[in-house]
Amino acid sequence: MSTPEARLRDRIGGGRAVALIDGNSFYCACERVFDPKLATVPVIVLSNNDGCAIARTSEAKALGIRMGDPYFKIREMCRRRGVRVFSSNYTLYGDMSGRTNAVYRQFSPQVEIYSIDESFLNLSDVAPALRVELARDLRATVQAWTGIPTCVGIGPTKTLAKLANHIAKSVPVLGGVCDLTDPAAYAHWLCRIDVAEVWGIGRASLAKLRAMGVDSVADLRDLDPRPVRKGLTVVGERIIYELRGAACLSLEMVPARRKGCAVTRSFSSRITERAVLEEAVAAHATRLGEKLRREGLGTDHVTVFYHTSEHDWGEPMRSVSTTVQLPEHSSDTLALIKAARHGVARTWRDPGARPWRYSKAGIVTNDLVPLSHSPRALIGALDRAQSSPLMAAMDACNARWGRGAVVPARAGLVSRRDWNSKFEMRTPRYTTQVSELPVAYA
Repeated sequence: MSTPEARLRDRIGGGRAVALIDGNSFYCACERVFDPKLATVPVIVLSNNDGCAIARTSEAKALGIRMGDPYFKIREMCRRRGVRVFSSNYTLYGDMSGRTNAVYRQFSPQVEIYSIDESFLNLSDVAPALRVELARDLRATVQAWTGIPTCVGIGPTKTLAKLANHIAKSVPVLGGVCDLTDPAAYAHWLCRIDVAEVWGIGRASLAKLRAMGVDSVADLRDLDPRPVRKGLTVVGERIIYELRGAACLSLEMVPARRKGCAVTRSFSSRITERAVLEEAVAAHATRLGEKLRREGLGTDHVTVFYHTSEHDWGEPMRSVSTTVQLPEHSSDTLALIKAARHGVARTWRDPGARPWRYSKAGIVTNDLVPLSHSPRALIGALDRAQSSPLMAAMDACNARWGRGAVVPARAGLVSRRDWNSKFEMRTPRYTTQVSELPVAYA
């Protein structure tokens, strides 16, 4: 009978191998691809409405800029220190993500797109001795074909692959690749990495583990899973098994069906008029309908919310939300707009001497179901036979001429929405908009 130690060695050095590859400072890297002058200067990318830092290069981190720092607080420092600041350019980032994943599929037929900058690859068919070499080739190919720098972590489980990726980023001598399917590397690194770096260990779980005397990843791996389940739930137990090389998480080739959807935006300026707020929620409902139709889903309710800003000290504060039922499941933009406007009508209050200055609104829904399988209403059923061609035509127009080319009048023309989020420092969408490409004159 094999010992636990022997079984652990078999799992670590066995056949299963998962690689996690991600773009380093992905949003900033996308900006650098199209502007070589940014190669050695600190760069940050801001969130919607140019609110706070959501991506930083290593040079920006060295200046003390933290994730989530409000831009208005670091604006002057960025100016003095030569930090290049950009608004989010999600169209560009999404397209670059698609290009990197196309490269990944040249190296593995099984790719799970985990997020816009992270993907898992199945490398089980690659001989153990060749995995690091393949990972280095993968990094070099992605860099050459897309310009995006990456790091690769390899492990027998997704949790260990995540951990290996962290090590690859943190230890420059590894050259951007760490392979924890190698028993020697596994034994070397797990006792040297802080348990806080384990994927799935949040702040609350970390405090419990510290109290138990757990400091390193190896300490966590060696805990008895059964009592851990009482304190850290089944997630904590699963992490321990994954750290031992026993796979609990499989690669998901097909994205899980969306269960909910939300469209929320902060306004570029405060809204005090009901008509403007109704236009904003109608625009959000329009976007919600586009998302639902793209996946063939429908909803029978929407929750509408809007509120003032917590930063507007001394001004009247108000936050409201309400849920409006639809007659049946639908993805019809016009039905969603009607429900959203009804939500505003139900909760709106006429302002007094000091009006409420609303800063953000949104529309949220959950319990989504495939529209083709949703039950029909006996009373008040929507006319899907008329709605479907109209929505398809609107989606086709927007796909051809750009989002917002055709919208319901209630949502207002995109170019005239004074409340739209600000993207004042956004770069051109180089890879998807011909009209935004630079023009050279001879």
